[in-house]
Amino acid sequence: MATWSNRRAVNTLVALVVVALVVSGGFLSGRVSAQGERITLTMSAWDVATTPYWQAVIDAYEAANPNVTVELVDISSAEYQDVMNIRLSGGDDTDIITVKDIPGYAAMLTRNQIIPLNEYVERDALDLSVYSGAAEELTYEGSIYALPFRSDIWILFYNKDIFDAAGVDYPTNDMTWAEFDALARQLTSGSGADKIYGAHFHVWRSCVQLATVQDGLHTIIADDYSFMAPMYEMVTAMQKDGIVMDYGELRAGNIHYSGPFINGQVAMLPMGSWFIGRLVADQAAGIFDFDWGVAAFPHPEGVAPGTTAGTLTSLAINARSDNKDAAWDFIKFYSGPEGAKVLASLGNLPALRTPEVLEIFASLDGIPAEATEALQTTTVRLELPMHPHVGEVEQILNEQHDLIMTNSVSVQEGLEEATSRIRDVLG
Repeated sequence: MATWSNRRAVNTLVALVVVALVVSGGFLSGRVSAQGERITLTMSAWDVATTPYWQAVIDAYEAANPNVTVELVDISSAEYQDVMNIRLSGGDDTDIITVKDIPGYAAMLTRNQIIPLNEYVERDALDLSVYSGAAEELTYEGSIYALPFRSDIWILFYNKDIFDAAGVDYPTNDMTWAEFDALARQLTSGSGADKIYGAHFHVWRSCVQLATVQDGLHTIIADDYSFMAPMYEMVTAMQKDGIVMDYGELRAGNIHYSGPFINGQVAMLPMGSWFIGRLVADQAAGIFDFDWGVAAFPHPEGVAPGTTAGTLTSLAINARSDNKDAAWDFIKFYSGPEGAKVLASLGNLPALRTPEVLEIFASLDGIPAEATEALQTTTVRLELPMHPHVGEVEQILNEQHDLIMTNSVSVQEGLEEATSRIRDVLG
């Protein structure tokens, strides 16, 4: 857990960010007038008491816009989407809707519960390219209905002590999956309780399938899944050769991905950036004491380094809001560089990751120095793209992934079955 001095340092940094915004007029262009009428905005959120960034960014915005008050509507994380579905269907007029995931986003926009933002984006000449492709992923039939403010991306974690003991150079930020495979084989050693695995793939289907959509030529919603075969062939071969742990044993033992890595059993772990916070806290608590690092997510041959996959948390304007212009101004702030700096100062990875923002994030106690470069993205592909049948498709892919990884079916058979079943769903 963070020490009192660390929390004090974080609070001080947040305060400095707020002051800098006020002094510099950090959002003066197009912001709500400080001399205007009093405006109260409402914003849906979850687990406010245990998620400091909700209020921290609001404080920064209110400091720059003294005539605006933003009130949070707190909903349990586990019940958030169900509650929002009920509220919005009943005519709820909360101004700003936090969009938790893509299925929820798809549901709200297809029901016309949130409004397209194209006119606002064009009016303010907002450059959406700063979100490394995330804005395009949120675009549906030519319109974007939310701006991303937080994004966890897939990266590579590695155990520096294992690399040092083997006399092998650390992973770079420009490593192909073929090079990853070769490196993992080089780092595998020992047997039994002393076995060191060169890499680790958790049981989620995304751990294998996300690498197959990095090229932008395919998505998880498809009518032919043969494009996934090379990655599945690589991972199942690594499993057969003992380079990674057995999928069936991981599934049967309900083994969390953190265990093998924290126990020092694996050299490399492809996983989401959310794992950074866990490692920082566990190392500070003395749960493990080896050196660890992060690198960019490996990429297919011919794909630009820094191309990865991720999840997005975004903000939308309720179609029933009476304060749409003011809500837009707030969303633009929250999702922009000002909000990103506050998020980063609290240990959260923003969707907008400029070098300055990443430097704030990487300067926090316990985060590896190389994180600044490793977290810089070229393109971020969504784990789940926009589609009305995304939930059904994911269920089928989960089932076929399980069959392939337990060797119940061959890679070809599993992907052919996925193709057949999903074609039926998509019509």
